[in-house]
Order: sequence, then structure tokens, then C-alpha cells
Amino acid sequence: MFKRFRRLRINETLRNLVQETTLTSNDFIYPLFVREGKNIKKEIESMPGVFQMSIDEILKECEYIRTVGLNSIILFAIPDVKDSVGSECLCDESIIARTIRAIKAKFPDMFIVTDLCFCEYTDHGHCGILDPKTGTVDNDKTLEISAQQAIVHAKAGADMIAPSGMMDGIIECLRTALDSNGYKDLPIMAYSTKFASAYYGPFRDVAESTPSFGDRRTYQMNPANRLEALEESLEDEKQGADILMVKPALAFMDVIRDIRNNSNLPICAYNVSGEYAMLKHAGAAGLIDYERVMLETLIGFKRAGADLIITYHAKEACELLNKK
Repeated sequence: MFKRFRRLRINETLRNLVQETTLTSNDFIYPLFVREGKNIKKEIESMPGVFQMSIDEILKECEYIRTVGLNSIILFAIPDVKDSVGSECLCDESIIARTIRAIKAKFPDMFIVTDLCFCEYTDHGHCGILDPKTGTVDNDKTLEISAQQAIVHAKAGADMIAPSGMMDGIIECLRTALDSNGYKDLPIMAYSTKFASAYYGPFRDVAESTPSFGDRRTYQMNPANRLEALEESLEDEKQGADILMVKPALAFMDVIRDIRNNSNLPICAYNVSGEYAMLKHAGAAGLIDYERVMLETLIGFKRAGADLIITYHAKEACELLNKK
């Protein structure tokens, strides 16, 4: 006799009871972008619903997202002044440090992850100090100033640091710096498997971080390399990472699963700007049921093995989940 799988699908309550993978507001980290000024809330054309905001508007956004159950953000900053080494982010009065302090003053329990990189702060748009001989990023010199940036974030009150520059040895470098400065309990979320992806295009509009020359393929990973992706993540685990990340997520669910099968650390999927923009514009054009496709995509990341998701959909997803 054949098995009747439909017995468990015939009733909505029963379908919910046997559902294997679920989404809650605790799964999401919401990206926010801060810039200098007041009363600024500038929507990004390529990313409908995503804004550059001044600190006062960031506080309003934090106040709202708490009402829908969203209490975790990842913070990016766009400074007014950029130079060759991104020196603005190395001081205690940097835009990101001031924003962290402002959020913590008003919402002490808001969980703030900080993106630690230099591409938003450098005049050349690359993720660290350039080697004049090779024209690419000098790995070890960038590690030195990355440690300085991490201490700035920690002193300001960040709850977790997420270094996105893909420098070799970054996790060990930051762990050593944090521990030696009294921040042994501050976790690090490694951008452990970050591909040199075309899916990042719209992000560079909002973060104003497009490289002025070349690309980032000398330090970000080749999207074709599945085995190297696993090796990168396991190396970051050895160096002391607390959470591993796969970025982008949609085209790399196999990598999420590979890491899940080889590590017991929590895994974060970064649902990046291009993935978000595709759904937004397809929905606006009437090509898809946007809300259903969005939730299906997010649950796909969890099914693949992700424990948490950085996504520009987070606010909308929480609003929809609250209606159910």
C-alpha cells in the first residue's frame, strides 16, 4: 500500500503542527545605514524601502522596529570625509561610534552588530590600506587598523562585531585585540564565506562604497569554489569566531548546508541587496506574489541550515508574521 502524505496536509492546523522549519522575529538582523546630518531619510532607488538616515531618524526607526518584535540590527555608516586609510572610523567620535552610543542611550537592550570594514570610509572604496606596488589591499597593514576599529566599536557599546573585509587572519587579530583590551565577552560574527558577488550591486548605492578602480576579487572568494568556502569558515572557527556567515545566501544554499554539516557554530545567512532588490522590483511589476516569495526565500535559508538571517526584508517579515 502506498503512503498517503496528503493526510498531514489536508488541514491547516495540522499543517502548522508538523511544519519542520519556522520563522520568528528572533531569526532576523536588520541592516541600518547612518550618515551625518539631521532629519535625513533618503530612500535608495535601487532598494525600495531602504534608506540612508541621520542619527535622529535611526532612533525613530529603532523605536518602530521594536514594536514589531525586531530587536537586532547591523549598523553601517557613511561618513562625510573619506581618505586613503579610512581614518574617520578609527576615532571615538566617528559616525558609527556616535550612533551606537545614541541607540544604547535610548534603547539599552537593542542588540547592535557593527559592520567592521573600510570600504565605506576610504576614498578608493577598497576594504583596507592599499599596497602601492600591487594596487590591491595590504592584508597585514589592514589587520592593524582593523583592530583599532574594533576597539572603537567595543568602547562605544557594540554587542557584536562583524568584520566584512575578508582579510586573512582577521578573526585571530580581532579576538586578540578585544581580549587584551578587556572585551573577552564581546562576540565576533565572521564574514567567513564572503564571495566576490555581483549580487552586491545595490548595496554600493546605499553604502557609497563602489571601488574607484578594479574589484574585490583578490580578497573576496571565487563564487565557483565550494570546498574553499568550507575551508574559509572552518579556519575562522579555529581562530575564535563565535558565528559563521555565508554571503550572499540565495545562490549559495549548498554552502550553508556544507558548513552546517561540518560545524556546530551558529550560522548566519546574509540575504544581500541584489537578492532583496530582485524581489522588490519583481513584486512591484506584478511578476510575483512578493510577500509569499519573500517568506519562502527566508524559510529556505533556515531550511538550508542558517540559524539567523541578515535581511533588508526583516521589518516586513516581522510585520507579516505578527498578522498570522
